[in-house]
Amino acid sequence: MIEKQKSTIFQTHPLLRLIDKGESLGLCLLLTAMILLACVQIVLRTFFATGLLWADPLVRYLVLWCGLIGAIAATGQGKHIALDIIGDSLPAKLEPWVVLVTHLFCTLAAAGLTWAGWRFLGDEIETGGVGPLSLPLWFWNGIFPVAFGLITLKYLLLLLAQLRTLCSPDQPADSVQP
Repeated sequence: MIEKQKSTIFQTHPLLRLIDKGESLGLCLLLTAMILLACVQIVLRTFFATGLLWADPLVRYLVLWCGLIGAIAATGQGKHIALDIIGDSLPAKLEPWVVLVTHLFCTLAAAGLTWAGWRFLGDEIETGGVGPLSLPLWFWNGIFPVAFGLITLKYLLLLLAQLRTLCSPDQPADSVQP
C-alpha cells in the first residue's frame, strides 16, 4: 500500500514528474560518461601504456553523483533501503500512523543531512581546491545538499499526503491513498 501511495503522488505532481525526468536523464548521461571514460582508460592503458590523468578522479565523482541521484530516484519510487521489522505484524488500523511517523523521521533525517551538506559545501568553498576538469571542488561536492534537499522534499510531500489521508473524513483511517 505504501508503495502505491508514493508512486501516485510522484506521478501526479507536475514538479515531481519534472524532477523524476531530470533524475532519469541525469543518471543516463552520468552512467554513459562513466562507462565511456572507463573504456577509454582501459584501451589507453592496455594498448598505449598511457592514460588520462583526470579521468580516474572524474569517474570517482561521477560514481558519487550517480549514487546520490539514484537515492533521490529510489525515494520517489519507494525502492530505497528500508527495514521493516514489524510492518507485517501491525494491525491495519495502526499502519497509516506508523507510515506517518516513518515519513516524519525520514523527513527530519534527510533535512539534517541537507543541513550538513550545506555546511560541508561552505567549508569546501572557504578552503578552495580544484577538482577534475579544473572545476572547483565545491562544484563536485555540491551534489550533497542538492540530493539530500530533494530527498527531504519528497519525504515531506509523502508526510503531507499521509497527514491529508489521515485527516480526510471521506476515507477510512486504514487507507493510505492520497
